[in-house]
Amino acid sequence: MTISEAFETVYNVPLLCNSCIESVTKEIKKNEGINEVKCDLQKQTVSVLGTTAPSKIIKSIQETGKDAIIRGTGSSNSAAVCILEDFNKSIKDFNSIRDVYGLCRIIKIKENESFIDLTLTGMKPSIPYFASFMKSGDLSNGPLNTGDYLYKLPKMISDLNGKCQQFISIPIKMDELIGRSLVVSIDENKIFMDSMAGVIARSAGAWENDKYVCSCTGKNIWQERIDAKERGIN
Repeated sequence: MTISEAFETVYNVPLLCNSCIESVTKEIKKNEGINEVKCDLQKQTVSVLGTTAPSKIIKSIQETGKDAIIRGTGSSNSAAVCILEDFNKSIKDFNSIRDVYGLCRIIKIKENESFIDLTLTGMKPSIPYFASFMKSGDLSNGPLNTGDYLYKLPKMISDLNGKCQQFISIPIKMDELIGRSLVVSIDENKIFMDSMAGVIARSAGAWENDKYVCSCTGKNIWQERIDAKERGIN
């Protein structure tokens, strides 16, 4: 399903000069579906308007040798995120740190349309995987308590490096996904304890997130970015 409307996403990027702006803008515009790119040297932000998946934009920025952090997507209450974790090893200790294998960004395009930007890493090479939105967000027993299927995404096949991505628009309200779960399994119709799962939560809209230091850890956004990448969250 083709995305029907463009959306705005704001990224923090360490821009040092106008040459940085030129190289970042040029690389982003190589993607299809780019309507507009605006860079702010003082605020260290890059705003992109279009129909391109945020993960593709981040990859393009990284091609210039710089990193990027998503600061917000779409209008207020129009974005969500889900971190896919492996509960198999930690189900006896729910508070232990779990391995992360995927990240899904969800963007409200229209009232009854949501854009899915899903990336999985560390998968077995050349294996089919099936991602599904579930009716429950109960992860007290890992993915096994997530209830019935709400919506199944098309099959993905991992590449030789164990990575697979999916960019797709689905006919579901984003609000209906909040608090539910996303599960990734090797079987289209069955979920296992070692299936990856995560709860879907709201994330900031474009220009809504101006936090640069976490009040909990005292780390700035780039220090937190390093921690996230070490856990497999790109």
